[in-house]
Amino acid sequence: MVFTRGKGKSHAERLDNFYSGQMNDYDNFRKRLLRGRTEMMNSVPVSDGAVWVDMGGGTGANLENICDKIPTLKSVYIVDLASSLLEVAQKRVEEHQWENVHIQNDDATTFTPPEGYADIVTFSYSLTMIPDWYAAMDNALRILKPGGVIGVVDFYVARKWPDEKHRKHSWFTRNYWPVHFSTDNVFLSHDHVPYLHRNFEPIEFQEHYAKVPYIPIIRVPYYIFIGRKPLEMDGDAQ
Repeated sequence: MVFTRGKGKSHAERLDNFYSGQMNDYDNFRKRLLRGRTEMMNSVPVSDGAVWVDMGGGTGANLENICDKIPTLKSVYIVDLASSLLEVAQKRVEEHQWENVHIQNDDATTFTPPEGYADIVTFSYSLTMIPDWYAAMDNALRILKPGGVIGVVDFYVARKWPDEKHRKHSWFTRNYWPVHFSTDNVFLSHDHVPYLHRNFEPIEFQEHYAKVPYIPIIRVPYYIFIGRKPLEMDGDAQ
């Protein structure tokens, strides 16, 4: 990670340049860094026969958290532009013999499931790696059925003046972590939390801090959001 900075003309090329050399060790390192993934995936309400789309799903590691739910789902789509990580996901699917799990080398800002809709869309530490994350969220809103559920866990920083119900971060936190992570093309935003609360009906929202490997004392903020698409919205998926 120190010596690979994701070079390339397209976002897909940058992702593969960054991840191809660490694909086999990706999950082990991320377990220590990416907190809250298990909690987020297990907090999503699931109905039998649901269509679940994991945007930026990479190696498919999130599926390990919902093994018991997968047989009850109509289909699951792991969507990512990093083909090297999807190779690991494909092996995971084959090992578990998940016939209803599909690997999609596709863009989170435009992907539509073959069914034409999704009941659940999740983003696990992927929003901060999508250059146009607004477009990715707009796409999630588009494909989600009315009443569908979105689950997000990611790093973030608060706005200088956040909603009074939300956590306020120090000047250091708001300014240090975006610079620190940007070297790896991970862009922390102060707009994730307001966007999610404005566009979805919150079911659960948590704000926490996580330890970063090899960095003592200071902690990086992350959040977990579970929300429901309102029953009436323009451009609803049918």
